[in-house]
Amino acid sequence: TSPKKASKPMLFMFLATDAENTGEARATARPAHLERLEALHRENRLLCAGPNPLPDNPSVMSGSLIVADFPDLDAAEAWAGDDPYVHAGVYAEMLIRPFKQVFPK
Repeated sequence: TSPKKASKPMLFMFLATDAENTGEARATARPAHLERLEALHRENRLLCAGPNPLPDNPSVMSGSLIVADFPDLDAAEAWAGDDPYVHAGVYAEMLIRPFKQVFPK
């Protein structure tokens, strides 16, 4: 039998949209949400992450963008599904797609 080739982690983009009127839930869940992102950062798996402020009111967030390394789509989906913002009902929906970083090189 041939040895199984190790899968190379790949980048995934998570684009989440907040549900209506979830600012208080977002603020409450934020420390736990950031803790998970910091764990990815410590593992050198986080490319970038941050919220999407409203253009006319930057103190109100409308969602989040995260780009991070995962072994496969299943792992990315499992990680996203366990996010504190998901558990708190902050996110109304989340789009998860493979992401190919072109710049910076």
